[in-house]
Amino acid sequence: MSMDFNDVIFGKNDIRGKVGQDITPELYRNIGKAYAQYIDQKNDAGFDTKSVSVGYDARRHSPELTEALIEGLLESGINVYNIGLCPTPLGYFSEYKIPEISGTLIVTASHNPPEYNGIKMTHKKVILPEEEIKKLRDLTRQANFPKSQAKGECREYDIISEYINTYLKDFEGTGKGLKIVVDSANATGGVVAPELYRKMGCEVIELYSEPDGNFPNHHPNPSDLKTLEDLKAKIIEARADFGIAFDGDSDRIGIVDNNGVNLAGDQLILIFALDILSESRNKIPTFVSEVKCSQLLYDTIEQNGGRAVMWKTGHGFIKNKMKQENALMAGEMSGHIFFKDRNFGYDDAIYAGCRFIEIIGEKKSKDSDFNVSKFISSFPKTITSEEVRIPCLDEYKYKIAEELQKDFALKPDIFCNKIENVITIDGVRLVFNDGFALIRASNTEPVFTLRFEAATQENLANYKEKMFQIVEEKLQKFKMPL
Repeated sequence: MSMDFNDVIFGKNDIRGKVGQDITPELYRNIGKAYAQYIDQKNDAGFDTKSVSVGYDARRHSPELTEALIEGLLESGINVYNIGLCPTPLGYFSEYKIPEISGTLIVTASHNPPEYNGIKMTHKKVILPEEEIKKLRDLTRQANFPKSQAKGECREYDIISEYINTYLKDFEGTGKGLKIVVDSANATGGVVAPELYRKMGCEVIELYSEPDGNFPNHHPNPSDLKTLEDLKAKIIEARADFGIAFDGDSDRIGIVDNNGVNLAGDQLILIFALDILSESRNKIPTFVSEVKCSQLLYDTIEQNGGRAVMWKTGHGFIKNKMKQENALMAGEMSGHIFFKDRNFGYDDAIYAGCRFIEIIGEKKSKDSDFNVSKFISSFPKTITSEEVRIPCLDEYKYKIAEELQKDFALKPDIFCNKIENVITIDGVRLVFNDGFALIRASNTEPVFTLRFEAATQENLANYKEKMFQIVEEKLQKFKMPL
């Protein structure tokens, strides 16, 4: 006998699917047992693989699913530190603060709609990569798990207080003189960020801090510009210095300036990178980012004495590449920001907010007329598109991406500018002498994501229109409308 479930929910970076359809308490109980068997197989000297932390997000079904997950772990002899409703990064943080645990499991579907849920998992402070998630999937499928001689113990652990107290040691007073708006989207950020930022010295105006898994005010996804409208309006109304928005599990950040203009992810990465570079002495810091980022990001880091590495999109991919390259920081367009500099190296939107507050607070303390908008306008400029999304069924998107890669290699003159390079780290990034065109399959959703950059609006329009035409032809081949 084996358990039947949809393999697609075991993705490249985590587990994710629709509750009732793909996600059930029974599945989560089996995942708990499978994870126990997984870490037992990975057992190394010096690690107590019999203890883990478990937390969950604000979704209405998260408590029930978490209870089932914990039951599976306890029945397998695993001790559980229940850290409760909290941001995903606090699960990662718990691995550094609870010495006896060897992993964390956070019940969350991040920015997906309310009917979704999932699990993000680590082992020995590393996000489970795709090949390890497949091993867990195969273990989950079995019906007969090894029986434990003793049941594990579950205890409550106040990770939120420990998190706030830890970071106040570094950031207390750095927000003095700043007025900020914090939009937690009724997700997890509201249980931590407003209190921490106030204790840092900021005047904090809160939007939607109360957790509510129905997300009644707007979707918890700062990458979707429609979700930032309330934040922008409040910044203008309150004459705030800037605003901070979080996604569903608070591992992605969005920043909006004093004029209500959102900062692109690569702009935010560049601000952090330049700040780190300004403090570096007699060394060349490494920074990792993804294929969707502006070429200006990579060029400016190199021009200021850093080393810039381009890699695959996805928090698991970026985090693992960051470790491999011994990078001080990494980031994605979506707002995943990873700090090894003065931190532990995982993506944490609340911590990224602390760093942004620190940077802006210091600059404003030296110049009372300073504002974020003027700061951004001083950066090098190029013309970029917003991220464009084209629906495509999961079963076809990777096939189409492979075909596109081959086609572009054979037709370098298909756009208004010649394709100078085809980068296939993640999807297909076409490099021109003035920018790029990118198409890649989303790791978590049945869509292609596209992004374009050029020196002129005319070239940008050409790259975009031509790519859409090519993709439409591919979709029609597979009998799918654009």
